[in-house]
Amino acid sequence: MANMLQNEYHPDSVSSPGETLLETLETIGMSQAELAKRMGRPVKTINEIIQKKAAITAETALQLEQVLHIPASFWLKREQHYRESLARLAEEQRLTSWVEWLKEIPIREMMRRGWIPPCTNKPQQVFETLKFFGVASPEAWRNIWEHKIIEYRKSTVLTSNFGAVTTWLRQGEIEAQEIECAPYNADAFRDALNRIRALTVEPISFFQEELVRLCANAGVAVVFVQELPKTGICGATQWLTSTKALVQLSLRYKTDDHLWFTFFHEAGHILRHGKRQVFLEIDQKDKKEAEEEANTFAANLLIDPVQWQRFVAYDSYRTKADIKEFAQKVGIASGIVVGRLQHEKLLPFDHCNDLKRHLEWKLEEHSSEM
Repeated sequence: MANMLQNEYHPDSVSSPGETLLETLETIGMSQAELAKRMGRPVKTINEIIQKKAAITAETALQLEQVLHIPASFWLKREQHYRESLARLAEEQRLTSWVEWLKEIPIREMMRRGWIPPCTNKPQQVFETLKFFGVASPEAWRNIWEHKIIEYRKSTVLTSNFGAVTTWLRQGEIEAQEIECAPYNADAFRDALNRIRALTVEPISFFQEELVRLCANAGVAVVFVQELPKTGICGATQWLTSTKALVQLSLRYKTDDHLWFTFFHEAGHILRHGKRQVFLEIDQKDKKEAEEEANTFAANLLIDPVQWQRFVAYDSYRTKADIKEFAQKVGIASGIVVGRLQHEKLLPFDHCNDLKRHLEWKLEEHSSEM
């Protein structure tokens, strides 16, 4: 469909097999009545075929072959081509009527990233976007995604960028489909999280692949999808099936402390909350109970609460050396400790940021990877 829309010429009207039949009769000098008599069919049937009111069936095609000596396959192919052409014209009309919908979708960014093929034809862009979302119409797209993220519909971010948010989420689904996962097992996932915690001190060239592998073995697909402009999303969680969960990370703030906290936050949703809702970590003032629970889960898993309280109780976080010593003691990256101190307003946001590791996206051939 995509190549046809772009590369082939499609007239506004298509000739029917009935027109070919009429031309054949005129060429050999046979009337419709004579043809009907030879075929043993009512004249009305022949006339309806010529008038595009009836289709040529397999039985009719065989009879035409016997009378006119033109293969039945020819008539059947003409009929098939005609019906396909009619369907294509109707589809192109529908696509044209939906062009306005593209204003809600970050179409240029999708093409730039290679999520859909580059094209300038608006109806084709509609077709490719519908294909991307796996839906047949903008109405179906809206119904599906409004239901999926119903808890966030009042968010300012989603109100103004609903199309961009759904596009980002959908790309995560597509990439997650390529990750082969074992059936979800909560105990296996908890064990994986403990092992993943130790990865925070590893170089990104190692931890990204290992993170994906460990989670996949527990039934969780982890994907990294660069955020779309003005969406304000750090991460998201949803269940693709009853046995496969998805954690999607945007690397929005591009530092290791934010990345790891977001990951463990989303992991908290998987372990503690339902399978029916999509959880989005977005910039909003009003935090829902589930989000606070996920925050607490992430904070406590990264740093044991008792050890943390001892660390901050004696002002032992005031120097970089102290921060690095504590991080080494508990077995996590120093940047995570800095981020926690800043979040709790124990450390100014412009202090010790050199202890954080900065992460960047590497864009190659329309694909994104860290």
